[in-house]
Amino acid sequence: MAGAMCARLFQRSTRGLTLSPAAFTSPFQCRAHRLGPSDDELYQRTTVSIMQKEPGAAVMIHSYSPRGFTIDDNKVYGPCALLPPAILQWNVASHEDISEESVSLFHLLEPRIEILILGTGSQVERINPKVLALLRSKRIAVEVQDTANACATFNFMISERRMVAAGLIPPSVSRALEVQEE
Repeated sequence: MAGAMCARLFQRSTRGLTLSPAAFTSPFQCRAHRLGPSDDELYQRTTVSIMQKEPGAAVMIHSYSPRGFTIDDNKVYGPCALLPPAILQWNVASHEDISEESVSLFHLLEPRIEILILGTGSQVERINPKVLALLRSKRIAVEVQDTANACATFNFMISERRMVAAGLIPPSVSRALEVQEE
């Protein structure tokens, strides 16, 4: 490209090299010049098209409500068990229903999960000590949190590509802003 520019600036003549009249009408000085493939790479237009998600990308919780969860554009109503890449209905109604039987699906997985995150609804609730002992004996760490924090923790752990699963119970409807009549 540099050689072509020099050739345009200087012309051979019988008197030696003279300055070409084309040197004064450089396309780079004209605002109407449209950049093309022959122009410098720095001036090229760049576009990016994302055709599909990254291969092996894990599930992410996008929102939650008293009715359920939105997980990767899938609506899940009621309690759910997230065993990436699977999303399952979880047969518990409250934290009191979390039993050794209801968590059995988490310790039967291969490859083994490192951490189980339990979202217990609107507030942190105590889990039966027998359930925690069972999971500890299977070498699975347990995080018990309210559902809002459990969703955030799950998303963070899954973004780090950790072997994590979650059992989530939707939070109850908040009555904090209702006006009470006396």
